[in-house]
Amino acid sequence: MSASALAPHRELGLTDSEYEAIRARMGREPNALELAVFSLMWSEHCAYKHSKKLLGKLPTEGPHLLMGPGENAGVVDVGDGLAVAFKVESHNHPSAVEPFQGAATGVGGILRDIFAVGARPIAVLDSLRFGELDSPRSRYLFDWAVKGIGHYGNSIGVPTVGGEVSFEPAYEHNCLVNAMCVGLARKERLIRSAAAGVGNVLVLLGARTGRDGIGGASVLASAELSDEDASKRPSVQIGDPFEESKLIECCLELLERETLASLQDLGAAGLSSSSSEMASKGEVGLDLDVARVPLREAEMEPFEIMISESQERMLCVVEPERLEELLVVCDRWDVRATPIGSVTDTRRLRVFDGDDLVGDMPVEALVDDCPLYDLEPERPSAPIYPDPPARLAGDEGREETLMALLGAPSIASKRFVFEQYDPIVGSRTVRRPQAADAAVLALANDGGNGAIAVSIDGNGRRVACDPYTGAVEAVLECARNLACVGAEPLGLTNCLNFGNPEKPHIAWQLTRSVEGLRDACLALGVPVVGGNVSLYNEGGGGPIYPTPIVGMVGSLPDPGSVPRIGFAQDGHAVALVGPFEPALDGSELAKLRGRLGDSLPAVDLAAQARALAELRKTVRGGGLPTAHDISEGGLAVALAECCIEGGRGASIDGLEASDEAIFGEGPGGVVIAGPREAVEAVAGARVIGTVGGEALEVNGALSVPVVQLRDAYEGAIPAAFA
Repeated sequence: MSASALAPHRELGLTDSEYEAIRARMGREPNALELAVFSLMWSEHCAYKHSKKLLGKLPTEGPHLLMGPGENAGVVDVGDGLAVAFKVESHNHPSAVEPFQGAATGVGGILRDIFAVGARPIAVLDSLRFGELDSPRSRYLFDWAVKGIGHYGNSIGVPTVGGEVSFEPAYEHNCLVNAMCVGLARKERLIRSAAAGVGNVLVLLGARTGRDGIGGASVLASAELSDEDASKRPSVQIGDPFEESKLIECCLELLERETLASLQDLGAAGLSSSSSEMASKGEVGLDLDVARVPLREAEMEPFEIMISESQERMLCVVEPERLEELLVVCDRWDVRATPIGSVTDTRRLRVFDGDDLVGDMPVEALVDDCPLYDLEPERPSAPIYPDPPARLAGDEGREETLMALLGAPSIASKRFVFEQYDPIVGSRTVRRPQAADAAVLALANDGGNGAIAVSIDGNGRRVACDPYTGAVEAVLECARNLACVGAEPLGLTNCLNFGNPEKPHIAWQLTRSVEGLRDACLALGVPVVGGNVSLYNEGGGGPIYPTPIVGMVGSLPDPGSVPRIGFAQDGHAVALVGPFEPALDGSELAKLRGRLGDSLPAVDLAAQARALAELRKTVRGGGLPTAHDISEGGLAVALAECCIEGGRGASIDGLEASDEAIFGEGPGGVVIAGPREAVEAVAGARVIGTVGGEALEVNGALSVPVVQLRDAYEGAIPAAFA
């Protein structure tokens, strides 16, 4: 092996050209600590070096926006002096290596992003992707990731109110664990992360620092995983939700007292990223002393302290005359508070070990002058992904097909998941998971009026068929879920999960998906308030499906008028609304028949936007007890879910009896039901049947008792673990 192959910078994930750039910016050779810090700050996870230019295409302005990209979380105004903070982030690679702690600390990290801007976390949602459930590895990852999410959220007392789970062969080697958190704050209590005030004190709050998580941002989040994943277990953080619970209350009290000048989460890259990013945003320098940092393990090296990703830690800036007040509050909450440095005017991050200067780096070089790369997208000339294994022959009857779809793990009830979570702690939850298309959280207890609605969505298989249209559909699906509960979207966050962007076909997927997100957000008038990018999600089994996950927050005036998914009363009319043009390409049925597809029908964004506005108006008017969007499995599955959740059947006779009409997928379609006069008054509604009976009957093409629908739907995932 050549000497250059063993060079320290290569072992840390830096290229030769990047190393030369560091030398040029430093004006000398970096020492070991400085090189470690640069390797993390210039990693994909921290620097977004392959995506930052592309993300600049997304719209980031809106009338309700209070904080946008660049802060710990996006924040929107919901009226009555209240602000909602929200963000989604990934913990994919750690969860593939150690699913329980990887998923648990993913929740812990996203919670800290929310209270870092001064908001109290009030809800968590998750978006999960695994291989097929007949794979022992996928069952293991799924089971323990869900346990990790439940452990952290339940222990800390934040409800998990929604989410989604899909199972596809493309995620066998790289599962996706994306966590979203939503928080509430009084607008005047919001705080930014920019360090301010030369001479102010830098204080480390929370847990002791250990070796867990060392190298996580570069080792796990910026490289493809191999079969030797087990060797990377030391890079997965270890979480303590009870420590974080104290940290939340302590920080919120300090903000209530207006004690802090700035506040920052210690996430990826630990002290390295938190300190340098605070200094960059404040256009200042920082001096910090690693010898003062409370340690969990004896004799840690200075570079280890700087790059440790130990959980439940925050970094804050406080004026010297208010330091004692901070220490008193922290003592009362049993939160460790340690002054470790000060704000300077040097624009440098200087690291001391007692009296010894062990690192001296220009802040601009660490944060603002990272190398950014132009993608080289190239549309692939041949299919990237193999067709999935066929589970249906294609000659099954409609009843058998519907039962197979309801039993497909990606469609089947996720009760196995959400019954492990507490969805109602905090007493804000208006609709439990699976009762409505979006989570609804009342604001009355917080001094506000009305409610907010939250949804998280994505469909990697459809994006694999057509990256642009699939990304457009993800935004529309999220907005449609909000519209089904009467909510107007205020802002969008995203997590872009893709393979290796240095490969032209992955760069093409990423580029086209971002263009789709941009166009859909512009059409709906929804700003992107922030998000996350997770790249290099591939290994020996190839890349994952390109999976942009979209999270959206909206507001609605009256939580009492929110419809449910289930049919509410016999005799109600059932209608189809929206510009719904179903097709089988990219559908769940096509997957079961062993086909992926290579295109999706074009979407009329203007028509979709008009339909969403009309649906919101209708739902807000009240008198519509049932509204449910059509997604995976098409209209037949949506009708079956309405029957299952309502415990009653329906007779549908106003449909074309073709596979495309019954099982095809596409954006725009919504099933509504209610008194006939109310349903017929809805603009564009097409009445297709009536609620009643003990079976779902569609055009004489299928007739299945509701009890059998429920058995297939509720039993599929538990059966995989029997």
